[in-house]
Amino acid sequence: MVAVATRLVERAEEIFTDLGYTVSGSGPEFRAERKWRVVQVLALEDAEDIPESGDLRCFVAPEERASALKEALLDRTPEYDWALISVEDGGDGYDVLHPAADSIAEEGPVSNDGIATRP
Repeated sequence: MVAVATRLVERAEEIFTDLGYTVSGSGPEFRAERKWRVVQVLALEDAEDIPESGDLRCFVAPEERASALKEALLDRTPEYDWALISVEDGGDGYDVLHPAADSIAEEGPVSNDGIATRP
């Protein structure tokens, strides 16, 4: 796995904590839990680091890499539900990127915390 900037990992943890999740683990991959939902969060900068398996995943990437990572995820069509958080460089802002709208419609609604869910 390629080294990920510490600031990106810290922002990922901050975002999930602010959303009311309990964060456990350290490093670029950690677990975020809220109510019944458990999300594996991975801060990454390179599409080569996209996992092959999982259940519910959220990727956190720098703004300049987010579009390429979204396209890589769409091309790979992983079996797990996913979302991608694009973090602004040097700021506190972020955007949540989802699979294409038709992919979400096929898989189910999007929850209030921005993760596509299956019916």
